[in-house]
Amino acid sequence: MPAPHLKHWPKQLPQHLTLPDTSLWTNLAISGQRYPHKAVSVFFDTRLTYQHFVAEAEALAGYLQHDCGIARGDRVLLDMQNSPQFVLAYYAILRADAVVVPVSPMNVTDELEHYFDDSGASVAILGQELFRHLKPLMGTRVKRAIVAAYSDHLTAATELNVPEFIRAPREPVTDAGAIAWTDAIAIGRAPRAPTAGPDDLAAILYTSGTTGKPKGCMHTHRTLMCTAVGGALWEGMMQDSVVLATAPMFHVTGMQHSMNAGLYAGATIAFLPRWDPAAAGYLIERYHVTHWANVPTMVVDLLAHPSTADRDLSSLQNVFGGGASMPEAVAAQLQARCGIEYMEAYGMTETISQTHVNPPQQLRKQCLGIPTFDTDSFVIDPETLKPLPPGEVGEIVSAGPQLMQGYWNNPEATRATFLEFEGRTYLRTGDLGRMDEDGFFYIADRLKRMINASGYKVWPAELEATLYKHPDIKEVAIVSAPDGRRGETVKAYVVLKDGARGKVQADDIVAWSRQHMAAYKVPRQVEFTDALPRSGTGKIQWRTLQDKEWGR
Repeated sequence: MPAPHLKHWPKQLPQHLTLPDTSLWTNLAISGQRYPHKAVSVFFDTRLTYQHFVAEAEALAGYLQHDCGIARGDRVLLDMQNSPQFVLAYYAILRADAVVVPVSPMNVTDELEHYFDDSGASVAILGQELFRHLKPLMGTRVKRAIVAAYSDHLTAATELNVPEFIRAPREPVTDAGAIAWTDAIAIGRAPRAPTAGPDDLAAILYTSGTTGKPKGCMHTHRTLMCTAVGGALWEGMMQDSVVLATAPMFHVTGMQHSMNAGLYAGATIAFLPRWDPAAAGYLIERYHVTHWANVPTMVVDLLAHPSTADRDLSSLQNVFGGGASMPEAVAAQLQARCGIEYMEAYGMTETISQTHVNPPQQLRKQCLGIPTFDTDSFVIDPETLKPLPPGEVGEIVSAGPQLMQGYWNNPEATRATFLEFEGRTYLRTGDLGRMDEDGFFYIADRLKRMINASGYKVWPAELEATLYKHPDIKEVAIVSAPDGRRGETVKAYVVLKDGARGKVQADDIVAWSRQHMAAYKVPRQVEFTDALPRSGTGKIQWRTLQDKEWGR
């Protein structure tokens, strides 16, 4: 029987997608050959051409190989804000036949330690404002570091408000094993001929889970190609498209739909390192932005900002995102201002972005969409693992060419997340949802303990493990709590040690957290309690606390 969603398949698109049988680097190289003098990037009104991009990425790849000793399959950590340098570093690592390990620029030293230890990376490329977090690891976990100043790629005058860390002049790099980006490029090393193929490992992206420590999702050039090419086609991206990059590129949405899809298509990418609704409106109007991947809160901010009232936003053709449902009222505003509807989608780090997207001709709200190219999904009973009929809520499972190869150095977790059904391998998403009679999927709840705050994934077990290091905390439980802007936010229920009660305040816990975890993970709410609820076996009943927050 044909899958019900195929009745709603976009007529202009094939149901099967033939992927390029090449590495991801080839996409940039080909776009560089086709459009050498076209702008690939706009960074606070400074433009760089494809020709320039290819040459600089190759020079950096040569330095990685000849001076840092990077060989095929070696891991290189990438720690930067959205910027031309992020993209250049990402593709230079691929050009060196190595593996990109992108991490959030909000990570502090404690978190970076795990990424180096787990991935085996000993070389890092990072922004100079983040070097202070890496310094304690130099000479031990980190052997070589390439330090970039974003201001090196600011040459044009701009009326935009450029953040201080972006316009900061290049600082001297004197630490042993470290070098300034510009010095590494100036050496002018030519990289060896590329050898990585489509099934070589291209990236390890970290995601957490119930066990606390982040796990590395292994993606090949082929899996990355799958959602980049599929995204470009589904969203109607081409060589004259202009992409607004506000979603962080270390994360799958920004990586695939702003960067990799854009470079495959030969588009121009306009960067915003930090979300700024006034700057977003300026860029959309001035550069005629056509494509924008985001989280719904960004659309809310843009349409509500006073400076947007007089902006021409009519160039937008596709506004795409996931991570949280788009409120109906905001979708209506987007339709009124831009004449387009919001395209909601669903995916995971394990699937390098989309497994489901709403078809362009039938964009449903608060809906995950239908399975995309060559992807099969259904709903199972999470206990019996048996398929469930349309309308019944269970765990969503998906199979397709975008599935990761597994978790890096973690075969036990890999086995637990995959299941076999009728000769095909499916990923257990951990998300509870349902499929309707038309084959559209809808989210219901999370089987895993994940908090989704404005699109940022927060894993309670990881935060609890960090907070237990606080000298005054006896017990802690992290739950999600309602938040008017973020949708949900992080709340900590804390039991203090006897000597700390009445002395340690909520602000003290928050301040300590900011020193030991990325900003988006820091609890926005802290509530002290004498005891945490427990089951008969002594397990902390976090769901009881979470249900209390949501009035369930």
